[in-house]
This record gives sequence, structure tokens and C-alpha cells, in this order.
Amino acid sequence: MTKVRYGIIGCGMMAGEHIRNIALIEGAVVTATYDPVRELAEQAAALAGGAEVAESFEALLARDDVDALVIVSPNHLHIGQLEQIAAYKHRPVLCEKPLYTDPAQAAQVQAFAANYTAPVWVAMEYRYMPPIATLLQEAASVTGGVKMLTIREHRFPFLPKVGDWNRFNANTGGTLVEKCCHFFDLMLLVMKDEPVRIMASAGQSVNHLDETYHGQTPDIWDNGYVIVDFAKGARAMLELCMFAEGSKYQEAVSAVGPNGKIECLVPGPRRFWPDHLGPAPIPQVLVSPRNPAGETVIDVPVDPTILDAGDHNGSTFYQHRKFFDVCLGRGAVEVTLDDGARAVAMGLAAQQSAREGRAILL
Repeated sequence: MTKVRYGIIGCGMMAGEHIRNIALIEGAVVTATYDPVRELAEQAAALAGGAEVAESFEALLARDDVDALVIVSPNHLHIGQLEQIAAYKHRPVLCEKPLYTDPAQAAQVQAFAANYTAPVWVAMEYRYMPPIATLLQEAASVTGGVKMLTIREHRFPFLPKVGDWNRFNANTGGTLVEKCCHFFDLMLLVMKDEPVRIMASAGQSVNHLDETYHGQTPDIWDNGYVIVDFAKGARAMLELCMFAEGSKYQEAVSAVGPNGKIECLVPGPRRFWPDHLGPAPIPQVLVSPRNPAGETVIDVPVDPTILDAGDHNGSTFYQHRKFFDVCLGRGAVEVTLDDGARAVAMGLAAQQSAREGRAILL
């Protein structure tokens, strides 16, 4: 049986999701874990069914029993770790988003991409949520060409993370990078065009205001609007609220063109759904042509085993299955370093627009 052996870099909450989904793929196995907090690395190794704990980042990279790497460390460490990986054997890497967090790091990403010889996949899970994947596939034909795209995420606040790193812009790149690079990636996929102007209004209104870490109050934003103009005249909008976990659906995406509209509705993590409300909602796709008018509702259920392996509507599994094929040389990277970098660049521009109160030309 063909096998791919994984090394996990960073062993916080999201690492558990990656490990559980890797375990669902026949022939995929985690052989080593590393985290500077050894207890976390040990927990991840146990979850993987007996992986070994590397004594250092360098020790993991030097192992001969690791065929592919998964970076699940805090955001601000990603590009530096990719550069360190390049000094060892070049092997496939799946790197969690965002690819980088500071405009000054864009050149580092370009230099790394020019010299790294193995495949690198940026983990943009939202592409692979089944209802969103359906929308991406059908948007052009249903709409006749998307002219307006709206993405809404009404969700829970940022969860606690190791060392509270996700409470501060300096570590995350800011909410419109950390959380929203997913949505800018979707905009680029749907529009197949270049963004030319970004306008944003965002801030910290409710969450983490009474918290203090190491003498500092969190500065991470919890809500905002972003409007993006594209070169060929289409436009997109993002609405984010991170104190709306009471919503039935967490994400709603709507694409509209001259022939009609297609929408999708995605529930939040099933483990957060209140028991007293009964079964969790089923993801849906809604198709609404202009002529003849009328809405068709399509349920897009996800295998419960896959749902239980993570918080992203099954997308982490579908992403890993494709990355597994890449590692075996029988598939192509679908989310490239360039894709990851473009989504971050849009997020950084949105952060700047909201911070400075002006539109940013790209």
C-alpha cells in the first residue's frame, strides 16, 4: 500500500483537526509532531496513534520518516518556518493560512516560491466546504457571469489559542487577514479578475475588551464590512460579525448576474449547535433564475464522520485528500503560494483602508 508520512508543525487546536482528517485517508499517517510546548506535541502524537515527538523543529525536519509537512503554527511564524524548511530536504508542504502577516514579508514569499522545488499547498479550507464548492462550480452558468458577490459570516468569537497569540494584530495580521483571507480567496475564484480598489470599515466593538494578556488589552477586530471593486466592473462585499453565534447559518454566499442568483448557506461547527434546538441545519444551495422566476433549494449534506473530524463543514478532509494525491505525484496543487499571497494582500489592504478611513488602490 502506498503511504504518505506526515510531520505536524504546531500542535494547537487546529492541529487536532488536521490529524483527525489525515487519519480518515487510507495510506496517510502522522509519524512525528513538534511544538515548543512539549505537552501539546505529546497530545498531538497520542491523537495520531503513537507518533514520535521531535525534540526541536530542526529535529523534525531532519527525520527520514517524514514525507510531507503540515504547518499549523501561529500566523506570524509561517513564512519563517517555510524558509527554514527550504534549508532541508524539499518535500510537499501544506501551510495553514494566512501565508504571511506583514506587507514586508511579501518579498520573502516570492523568494521562497522561486527556490523551493517541492509542492506547497496553502490551506484555504473554505473552498472545499461542499455547499461553497457547489456554488463555485455553478456560479458562472447560473448567473450568466457574476456581477455582484456577497459573503456574510456571522459566527462565534476567536477561540482561546496557545499563548493567546490570536488576540493581537501583531501576531495575526489583523482580523481581515487572519479570518478573512478565506473570503478574499473566494472572491478571486468567483470573479476570475483582478481587484483594483478596496474600501473597509471595521473595528473591535464587543469581544475581548475586558481581557488582559501580559499587561496588554487585545486589539483584534470583531466586525467589519469590506467592498472590493474588480477591473472588469464587478464588485464584491464581505460582512463579518464575530459576536453572532446564535445564527442558524454561519456563512451565506450570494452571487448574482444578468441571468439569476445562486446562494449557499453553511452551518457553523456542529459541536457548537445547541442540543435543545434539535438536529443541526443541513447546508443548502439556492438557485434563483430570473426567467422563469422561482427558487430551487438543494440540500448538500456532509458525511457525519467527516463532519465530526473538524469544524469546517468537512472541508479539511476534502482538502487533505487532494493534498495526499499531490504528495503521491498524482495530483496538482490547487491553492498555490500565489493564491495564498494574493488573498493576504487583499486582507492587508482592507486592514489599511479601515485603519486609515480611505479607499486603497491596488
